Amino acid sequence: MARETTGTGPMTALSLAALIGLWALTSWLKADPMVLPSPMQVFAVLTELIRSGALWPDMLTTLTRVTVAFTLAMVLGSALGIALGLSTRLDHFLGTWVTIFLNLPALVLIVLCYLWIGLNETAAITAVTLNKLAQVTVTLRDGTRTRDIRLTDMAMSYGMPAGDRLRHVILPQLAPYFAIAGRNGLAMIWKVVLVVEFLGRSSGIGFRIHLYFQNFETAHVLAYALSFIMVMLMIEWTMIQPWERAAGRWRPA
Repeated sequence: MARETTGTGPMTALSLAALIGLWALTSWLKADPMVLPSPMQVFAVLTELIRSGALWPDMLTTLTRVTVAFTLAMVLGSALGIALGLSTRLDHFLGTWVTIFLNLPALVLIVLCYLWIGLNETAAITAVTLNKLAQVTVTLRDGTRTRDIRLTDMAMSYGMPAGDRLRHVILPQLAPYFAIAGRNGLAMIWKVVLVVEFLGRSSGIGFRIHLYFQNFETAHVLAYALSFIMVMLMIEWTMIQPWERAAGRWRPA
């Protein structure tokens, strides 16, 4: 694992610098800040939002929605996925439902939740959770199917209770799949949360992007988007990647 992470920091910095350079070049060629402002213009707007404190209430609101929806999707999806992986009969019965929700467009679920539940926080969280639930379910179902059955058989032969088998035999084998579901889920959920806020909430980063979109203030749209991307990158580097490395330590080097 040490070999894999050597030089990651410099390469990441170089990659980000190249991306910002490409952005600056494209902005210079376009020569229209109303369409594509330069990085310096966007960073100036972002700095002012941070300095004035205008950014933080919306950031906290969006992060709260992301956290609640992510937790619900992971808990419910993991439980359902493991159950489907352990029971072929249950998988045959519910597998089609999972496939339908997996392929149902996010926009359709969001609109339906707002129509059925109302333009409120419950509808917003429900829409985001449902958009991610099927993906977590499929990941954990497939992971459960690929577990080493011999370990379960050995535990059963020694009379280990079902709860202990789940905790000590099955769940440790699923650690990499939890990491995959968590990483993909976080990447997807925050995007869906912004769409939910864009369409039907009066607070959050998505709501602010909607306001500035209506006023054609591209620099503010990019500043708010960039602020949340920076937060998600920090979560990726400080939580998700260490989690993935820890989950994959059992693999041969």
